[in-house]
Amino acid sequence: MESPIPTDLSSSEVLRDCEVAAAAAVVVRELMEVIETVGSYAGFRKTQRKDCLNLVRRLKLLVPLLEEIKDQVGNPLGVSGMDSLVSLKKALLGAKKLLKNCNHGSKIYLAMESEAVLSRFHGVYDKLNQALDGMPYDELGVSVEVKEQVELMRMQLKRAKRRTDTQDMELAMDMMVVFSKTDDRNADIAILERLANKLELHTIADLKAETAAIRKLVKHRGGYNETVQQILDLLGKFKLIVGIDETVSLDGPISTRTLRRCQSSLIPNEFLCPITLEIMTDPVIVATGQTYERESITKWLNSNHRTCPKTGQTLDHLSLAPNFALRNLILQWCEKNNFELPKKDTYPSSDTYSADLMEEISLLVKDLSSSHPNVRGDAVMKIRMLSKENPENRISIANTGGIPGLVQLLYYPDSKIQEHAVTALLNLSIDETNKRLIAREGAIKAIIEILQNGTDEARENSAAALFSLSMLNENKILVGNFNGIPPLVSLLQNGTIRGKKDAATALFNLSLNQANKSKAIKAGIIPPLLRLLDDKNLDMVDEALSILLLLVSHPEGRNEIGRLSFVETLVGIIRSGTPKNKECAVSVLLELGLNNSSLTLAALQFGVYEPLREIAINGTNRAQRKANSLLQHMSKCEHIP
Repeated sequence: MESPIPTDLSSSEVLRDCEVAAAAAVVVRELMEVIETVGSYAGFRKTQRKDCLNLVRRLKLLVPLLEEIKDQVGNPLGVSGMDSLVSLKKALLGAKKLLKNCNHGSKIYLAMESEAVLSRFHGVYDKLNQALDGMPYDELGVSVEVKEQVELMRMQLKRAKRRTDTQDMELAMDMMVVFSKTDDRNADIAILERLANKLELHTIADLKAETAAIRKLVKHRGGYNETVQQILDLLGKFKLIVGIDETVSLDGPISTRTLRRCQSSLIPNEFLCPITLEIMTDPVIVATGQTYERESITKWLNSNHRTCPKTGQTLDHLSLAPNFALRNLILQWCEKNNFELPKKDTYPSSDTYSADLMEEISLLVKDLSSSHPNVRGDAVMKIRMLSKENPENRISIANTGGIPGLVQLLYYPDSKIQEHAVTALLNLSIDETNKRLIAREGAIKAIIEILQNGTDEARENSAAALFSLSMLNENKILVGNFNGIPPLVSLLQNGTIRGKKDAATALFNLSLNQANKSKAIKAGIIPPLLRLLDDKNLDMVDEALSILLLLVSHPEGRNEIGRLSFVETLVGIIRSGTPKNKECAVSVLLELGLNNSSLTLAALQFGVYEPLREIAINGTNRAQRKANSLLQHMSKCEHIP
């Protein structure tokens, strides 16, 4: 009689195969659910949007693979097949976590940490590649066509790790200015408005969502720190731009405004302004039929918004009609409930104000062409002031033909009038449409002439104007072609402190264009940048290193920068600079070392190894990543054990 043991073992194997098949089916279903979930995300932050959409698109390429595995899941599955699916699940869950953060996280924080977030994307790419590397396609019953599709996706992931995003670099320059404690431009309305637009934080709904995201961030990080306070300060400035005057506090003492809002929970909702959530004293109706407090909606409209804050609809007109019926109901309710309406200043009618202002702007634009120098001078000075006040004024000045008149005055033989004209154009250029109109009128060539020959303030504002205009790629090319880079380099070398900073900002932006890098190098930009590294009083080390990092990617730049004395300077910064200084210096040294291993050896001889190891452990997120890359490169070159 045969032993029953083989039969028992066979049953165990069958049972195990069934359990593995069931487990595999669950994992495959979970993987497909993850891909479906990330595909539904629709609010990726602008700073990471391109990376997010590319990652989602690549994850969707895995769907045919998973469908084929699902169809074969009833067949026997080996240990390697199950392990591969589990590894892929871990990689996809990591991708989901990253994409969720980029969809719901604080826009300001994600912009501040853009390099660290990019590093997380690279980590996800690596994990996906590792999971797919040992995938037993034959065991899983995957067809040749699907296998080739997956291999194509893996090649795309490897290429994605080498991409750099110039828009993030432009954003980084503005962030550097607004977070600086020493740069007097950190509260400049032009920079703040540009930053708010880039981060898509220019509506009340945007700012409310950002406040909620910051609350979650603080909770996740276990409380306040310097970074959170910087974020809150910037959020407060953005709120002022759209007309919300309040102190941003997430867990501090309750303010007077907060107390009023607590009381507002007792007030009928229809009596509360949708913008401020406070009881209305002067309710007015906009074109969509929605009612707001006059002061709040006026601030909204004066901030260049042309939509209804509540519905998001475009307003057919900007007229405000008093809502007398609602005001009477509010007064009756207040009397009945012994509620005292808050006292507010009275304002002239918005329509009257707008009509008066439009007439004033129209007359000033005509006076720009006056034959009397005093009239011209007075008009351009007033337009300069009006163009600085708010976005509505900037649009009105352009719509009434102010830009051609201002451009003509750039050639006027009076340095003060030139100064007012170039500054007015700088203010007008904050508006994206105006950037194109100003360039179309031939202003760039004239601004460059003032940059060469104007007063100190005119030269500073000319540099700032070229920076603002060069936000458009076509204007970067125009500035370079009109030989605008040499006078910027001259201002960087010989200008006032403010002039040097404006020149550095403009040169950074212009050097994002490859042709302009060569022009900047030929104009002699590198010697003054190197001097800025040694002059600690100017506090421009970060700006200088940021520009050098762009130039070092150009062969001509590497040839001129890659000298032993400069490598020694970089090592000194890596050893004793600020965290941001160290981060930039490591990035420049890495770029130099990857193209010339002898410079890597020189850095080691100057003593870079120990401070580099320290940065790899305790530096900023970006600095850690760059330091580790440099250490790996040194190891490959056999310069270190």
